[in-house]
Amino acid sequence: MGGILTGAPRPAGPGAVARVEERTRAAALRYLAALNRHDADAVAACVAENFVNEHVSSMGRDVVGREAYRERLDGFLADFADLKYVMDDLVIRDVRAVLAYTMSFRLVPAGHAPVRVRGVFRLWVDADGLIARRIDYWDGSEVRRQLAAASSSASSAGSGTSAV
Repeated sequence: MGGILTGAPRPAGPGAVARVEERTRAAALRYLAALNRHDADAVAACVAENFVNEHVSSMGRDVVGREAYRERLDGFLADFADLKYVMDDLVIRDVRAVLAYTMSFRLVPAGHAPVRVRGVFRLWVDADGLIARRIDYWDGSEVRRQLAAASSSASSAGSGTSAV
């Protein structure tokens, strides 16, 4: 990962920056598309061997390495039924991408409770067009609030009462 994460000098030569930024854009879009297809192998194929996956939310789980990340993907995709990321914005600068998203899913362990949360991926892309590092920002307290509301609604529906 070396220079990728330490702010290496910008590439030199005519069109070099545009080529790097296009590779970065393509990697970010390919990764998001693989997540939306619920294809664990395709998602893992988008990341570098020494991939660093960091979550800022206390509900997220950090992991290092493509193999370790791949091992978690089947469970993640199974628990997050109907997972969908909608890209709200994408900013590219050299090997870095900032991708704002709205994620929606139904959390299977919570009785398929629906959740919709906004977040941001910060991505660093290596020279091979693979994501070397991802930092994921999303509001865990908002997810908890939505899960609690869904649980409360389910309890009310089951008892024949409704919230006013």
